[in-house]
Amino acid sequence: MYPEPTVLVLSVNVGTPALLGTAGGAPVVSGIVKSPVRGPVRVVRNNLEGDRQADLRVHGGEEKAVYLYPSEHYAHWRGVFPHRSLEWGAFGENLTTEGLIETGVHQGDRLRIGSAELEVTRPRFPCSKLALRFGTDRMVRWFLDSGRTGFYLKIREEGVLQSGDPITLRPGSPRGPRLDALVRARQASD
Repeated sequence: MYPEPTVLVLSVNVGTPALLGTAGGAPVVSGIVKSPVRGPVRVVRNNLEGDRQADLRVHGGEEKAVYLYPSEHYAHWRGVFPHRSLEWGAFGENLTTEGLIETGVHQGDRLRIGSAELEVTRPRFPCSKLALRFGTDRMVRWFLDSGRTGFYLKIREEGVLQSGDPITLRPGSPRGPRLDALVRARQASD
């Protein structure tokens, strides 16, 4: 028998809205800039304690309460941006994880992390704020075309989690489509 692969939280990242730059001469405020935090973090109603979003029409809320991004994708982006320091949280994710990628996750799957339970809702479809963060308008297309989108989570049970916590994946009922299939469907419609 082979050991189960390691699935865990490498980093918990939070941030608050701040000026990201300008677009068309107008200031752009965003909560995309996240920094790792040490120790336990409370998972509350629609967010992680200490984290905020600037535009609640398109970010945050019940269906996009927590953003998870696989650490496995960082190697690809370090190749694309070799002169840029890409620390955990660089893509605006709340949870940087190991062992959990889009091809192995379905809409509706449940994740037990610490004492919290979260539900997979959808892949992240990038916006202009990601392009502004990375300094190139092409970033949105590159991100989507790479299939390395990460995904959003809904909070099913409040609790506490922290870096180093194992993640237990339980199939949802009903189990929705795999997240990489949803990304491919979006690409086909663009």
